[in-house]
Amino acid sequence: MRIGEVVGMVTLNRWHPSLQGAAFKIVVPLSLEDLLAGRPGPCEEVVVYDELAAGLGNWIAISEGREAAQPFHPDVKPIDAYNAAILDRVDVEPLVPIEGTYS
Repeated sequence: MRIGEVVGMVTLNRWHPSLQGAAFKIVVPLSLEDLLAGRPGPCEEVVVYDELAAGLGNWIAISEGREAAQPFHPDVKPIDAYNAAILDRVDVEPLVPIEGTYS
């Protein structure tokens, strides 16, 4: 699972019947450095299936690949990325070695 920021929407004029009632959002995945800085860096966007109605600028949890279709079993949907959660807050601390431990 990755964290990403919603930066846009996809408009469709035709869709698979199982996708009705949701939207596709354009999301920029965030790296650890982006999370520490609190803003997205340069990255290729991902199109994410969104039933939770995330808005522009929201940070979301993205499930991808086979796991993206799992919540819909047995009604499988033809998707590669799914919005699993809208994140209210993300706390990130840089990894710092603890004194007395070996890496």
